[in-house]
Amino acid sequence: MKPTIALDVDGVLLDYHAAYAGAWERAFGIRPRLKNANAYWPLDRWDVERLVDERKEQLRRAFDDAHWATMPALPGALKACHALVDAGFDLVCVTAIRDEFAEARRRNIFELGFPVRQVIATGNASSSTSPKAAVIAQLSPAAFVDDYLPYHRGMPAHVHKALILRDPDGSPNVGDELNLVDSMHSNLAAFADEWLRGLGSH
Repeated sequence: MKPTIALDVDGVLLDYHAAYAGAWERAFGIRPRLKNANAYWPLDRWDVERLVDERKEQLRRAFDDAHWATMPALPGALKACHALVDAGFDLVCVTAIRDEFAEARRRNIFELGFPVRQVIATGNASSSTSPKAAVIAQLSPAAFVDDYLPYHRGMPAHVHKALILRDPDGSPNVGDELNLVDSMHSNLAAFADEWLRGLGSH
């Protein structure tokens, strides 16, 4: 069997920030203005109001199947995935999305041409360990790549934990929990390059 690399989706393969702006535009008819291109969270990245009650529900309805099925790929992510597959790795996406949107997410990833064998939705229930930990333990991949530090909690010790350090302003990827990860990278392309240059041969 080929060794597996498990990949997060939002912020690793797909551009959640662009998709959030698209959802806002569908909900309210106005494309939000960029406020901070270095912000980790979309509410800080875009010049948008904090919503409550009916307007919050109006935005939530825009996060439908069409939203999850049409996110754009991040620059370099598709090429990085093909490089990993060409080098003999099997790719599996592990995403903390609700199961009702899992099929839309699969369709999005496959239609963009990502060479991914499987897409697994874990949900994002709050707990002291990552909602992805049980799936990663079962897959036992060579590496797990995610852009959200808390999702590295509770991962098996033998799995290489790679953190994507994107968008620093307001990032949760700080503090003592950085000791949980084995390597840090600016994006998936940087991870793939370093992994294939020897990081994965240890």
